Amino acid sequence: MKVMILAAGRGERLRPLTEATPKPLVEVAGQTLLGRHLNRLAGAGFTHAVINVSHLAQNITAHFGDGSRFGMRIDWSREAEPLETAGGIAQARTLLGPAPFLLLNADIWCDYDFSHLRGFALGKRLAHLVLVPNPPQHPAGDFSLARGVIGNAPSPRYTYAGIAVLSPLLVAAIATGQKAPLAPLWRAAAARGEVTGELYEGYWSDVGTPERLGALQARLKNP
Repeated sequence: MKVMILAAGRGERLRPLTEATPKPLVEVAGQTLLGRHLNRLAGAGFTHAVINVSHLAQNITAHFGDGSRFGMRIDWSREAEPLETAGGIAQARTLLGPAPFLLLNADIWCDYDFSHLRGFALGKRLAHLVLVPNPPQHPAGDFSLARGVIGNAPSPRYTYAGIAVLSPLLVAAIATGQKAPLAPLWRAAAARGEVTGELYEGYWSDVGTPERLGALQARLKNP
């Protein structure tokens, strides 16, 4: 199973830090966000990553190269301007191939065991999402979850963790080079009963603002 890591965003909420340092290269406890993902993915048995880049792309590709020092192969999907989540996946479809793949946001920090999803069988479903309890900055959540099926019910709702298994068929209607988000596609598929999910209740952080970055650094310094 391949992995696609979404790393093309500008990191607007982390400015001014991300004006010179792309968010995937932000360091926490001596590790870059993207480097930690690659180390943990390799440890979970993944060997091939597709990573999309745009903002300060040359800094990211120069830092990680072909992935061999992680025991992985990296293929880079370059975007002149960020194409959002579904657009980025559609742009990389020739690198990803026709099989389901693990999808991972570059800007999260968690202890989720990625080996649980290696070889995950979607069957006729289009996606499997990992959800987390709603953090303070996102109290309304994203999706409902009942008996392992993702839905759009008003409650109880949970937050998408930035971890999923995805069928390329989900973005089949998105043209190469088109900007498009994933959330509307997931909601439509969920309404058809085509998305499963699970709740992860271990430590998880969306490293999206200086405050959350500082909180994560403090937690890791004083566990």
